[in-house]
Amino acid sequence: MSIRVEALTKIYGTQKAVDGISFSAGKGVTGFLGPNGAGKSTTMKILTGFIPQTSGSASVAGFDISKQSLDVRRNIGYLPESNPLYLDMYVKESLAFIAGIHKITSPDARIAEVIEQTGLGPEQHKKLGQLSKGYRQRVGLAQAIIHNPEVLVLDEPTSGLDPNQLVGIRQLITELGKTKTIILSTHIMQEVEAVCNQVIIINKGNIVADDILEQLRADNGGESLEQIFIKLTN
Repeated sequence: MSIRVEALTKIYGTQKAVDGISFSAGKGVTGFLGPNGAGKSTTMKILTGFIPQTSGSASVAGFDISKQSLDVRRNIGYLPESNPLYLDMYVKESLAFIAGIHKITSPDARIAEVIEQTGLGPEQHKKLGQLSKGYRQRVGLAQAIIHNPEVLVLDEPTSGLDPNQLVGIRQLITELGKTKTIILSTHIMQEVEAVCNQVIIINKGNIVADDILEQLRADNGGESLEQIFIKLTN
């Protein structure tokens, strides 16, 4: 498995944001669901090396997040919910900047490949500040995958997109999931049903469901994912 989490806990002051969770994820797209404040973003920030855990352990692509942090960062791509971009940079310039950070050999060829893969061709000569939200999300994804990581962590990658933009990003995530391990956090249940093969639901810092989508439905009398989510998190 590309991601393994064992008894992971994160405490802020007196609040236990993540409470001893364990799960694993392999190649494909895993939906990581939960209400606001459930511990999703905290877990993803721990996996990507942004914040340390209080206790427990996790590995990404076989590397321990605490002991081999740099190796984890080399093998993981992260698109945070805020998608921080330098808006005065041009598309190709911003990708060259990230390629430089990762010390990519033949960066021009890789940038061209990623622009093609993410559908950024028509906008590649624009400044990021001139792009629509959909294209900015594509730039965020392009930055996350430019070093060809084994694992991708995507936090609300389609929030605020129109239906056409949504379809494009979903298709891209589905395509990437054929060769990579993807953790996808979202509140849009139709999105999970469209692209995810595994579903993990977290509530109040605890995992309340972890199964393939078809089995989760079968175990809950064929209910929709939305109905299952409401039942498990209310």
